[in-house]
Amino acid sequence: MPHPYVLLSAAVSLDGYLDDTGPERLLLSSPADFDRVDEVRASVDAILVGAGTIRADNPRLLVNSASRRAARVAAGRPEYPLKITVSGSGDLDPAARFWHTGGEKLVFTTEKGAERARALGLAADVVPLGAELDWRLLLEHLHDVRGVRRLMVEGGGRIHTQLLRQGLADEVQLVLAPLFVGDPEAPRLFGPGPYQGGRLRLVETRPIGDVVLMRYEPTAPGTGRLPSAADRHWLALACELADRCPPSATAFSVGAVVVAADGTELARGYSREGGDPVVHAEEAALAKIDAGDSRLGSATVYSSLEPCARRGSRPLPCARLILSAGVRRVVTAWREPDTFVSGADGSGVLAGEGADVVVLPEYQERAKAPNRHVLG
Repeated sequence: MPHPYVLLSAAVSLDGYLDDTGPERLLLSSPADFDRVDEVRASVDAILVGAGTIRADNPRLLVNSASRRAARVAAGRPEYPLKITVSGSGDLDPAARFWHTGGEKLVFTTEKGAERARALGLAADVVPLGAELDWRLLLEHLHDVRGVRRLMVEGGGRIHTQLLRQGLADEVQLVLAPLFVGDPEAPRLFGPGPYQGGRLRLVETRPIGDVVLMRYEPTAPGTGRLPSAADRHWLALACELADRCPPSATAFSVGAVVVAADGTELARGYSREGGDPVVHAEEAALAKIDAGDSRLGSATVYSSLEPCARRGSRPLPCARLILSAGVRRVVTAWREPDTFVSGADGSGVLAGEGADVVVLPEYQERAKAPNRHVLG
């Protein structure tokens, strides 16, 4: 199911701490960076913090710039982003500034926590997610019910850790401050445990006064039928590759990328690449990889269109080529229509041999774009 673009934002000391153990909040950012954060807040639909952050920091989470708020209103958006907190217990402080500043507020909690939160009379909508907090369900609710397309997560470290470990973060914006905390009792940004994101891709570094902003994107594919933020990145790339296909009136334009479990791109390809009028995208990509590459067994194939199950131009369709290569996970944007082959079911062929097939329908229109001339 689609969910918002999730941006994690935090500032840390050189030794990885969010704060010290003193009574006052340790200011890690500079005035110039606070203004950058204000700009990011103005660009998003919602800002999320945990209940622990509300208790510890008592934040307002506002867009402070009047001109940025005016620009939001001029664009038909609320003056302030939706403010969200998450609390499994519903133990919230009704006197906190979070509830008394800005615009609309939302609380995600459990069934039991909802009873407690509603009894507090908070100026917020309370949404129970079941017996336990479910981050995927939370994000789906934000996307489908609240119309949130960009979500900024400002903490705390426990929430950042959970989202990264579940492969649900699309971007990490990390500000590094030139100081050390050195107190093992102080809160750290990320906790221990297995992380699904793998090695991150550095997309920007920028000095801002005496601090440095670093922006990262995850690269590692999801696991099984559970999509990750990186799955969306790679499928978007496959859709971009489809734009490179020489046009054809008798075949689809498709792009494909093969990615190892650690997020390494193994190969990419697109339909009719290299002047071959009948080569398919998945076929072109797989042909660039050594058949004995041990990474294929845990790799993911991203294809803008469901791999074909039948074709007349080659002995094996792409679904069989993928299985023969040892790949057992495929992510695609849409199922093959009956335009050229009736009753095609590449997903069925793959699933029948034990492969996991993930369809991300939010990319369907993007994948169809270079094929409008044959879809009618």
